[in-house]
Amino acid sequence: MRVFVVSDIHVDYSENKQWLVDISNEDYVDDILIVAGDITDDLKLLDQCFRALTKKFLKVLFVPGNHELWVSRDTTSHSLEKFELITQVAADNDVGTQPYHNETLSIVPLLGWYDFSFAPLTEQLEKIWMDFRACVWPDNLRPADVTEYFVAKNEAYLQITNQTVISFSHFLPRIDLMPIYIPQAYRYVYPALGSVLLEKQIRKLKPDIHVYGHSHVNRRVTLEGIKYVNNAFGYPSEDSISIKNLLCIYEH
Repeated sequence: MRVFVVSDIHVDYSENKQWLVDISNEDYVDDILIVAGDITDDLKLLDQCFRALTKKFLKVLFVPGNHELWVSRDTTSHSLEKFELITQVAADNDVGTQPYHNETLSIVPLLGWYDFSFAPLTEQLEKIWMDFRACVWPDNLRPADVTEYFVAKNEAYLQITNQTVISFSHFLPRIDLMPIYIPQAYRYVYPALGSVLLEKQIRKLKPDIHVYGHSHVNRRVTLEGIKYVNNAFGYPSEDSISIKNLLCIYEH
């Protein structure tokens, strides 16, 4: 059994959707796939993708990204309601959104958002970041409130132990996962990449590997004893920062 990872497939792009469809129906039937968010905000299309992937893999595990919680193209009243609908679509397709266990391996999904703990929100980011228009939060929740709402759901999982533990989130748990070669002109997005609260939870859980998405910058780096892996598929134009393939991170 192997564990493969990918994130940020963005199947609203036809090339990306075709890549998903073309994944072998025979090569991975004994394997697990972790999808670390951002498949699509379209629930019908998300359902189609889940149906396709569960025919290809022994088990598919998923956490929603920010794009899934957009409500600008559907009739959902707010993004927390959308989250519940996404969870139901996953359950209907036997896609796991809870921890997965076997005798030697545990895989733990960690929800999150961003709270500007990496850097302060800027006027530039507020103007162009789609989440500020496409997401709607009840009770005027601020991003920090949304982050706390989601990370609170992770607390029950932080005592999980096994021979190997893999955790995964869509959002970044620490900003030093962004490589130093990122040009200064692109760093304005850093406030919306994740939260230090996720890293605090990861340190409690002590996984061997943590998988994340969102940044679209593929990376494998070990920090303070934990291996962090990003294998975002990304947009069609992002060939230079993405391997555009599944990545195996575990084999037993």
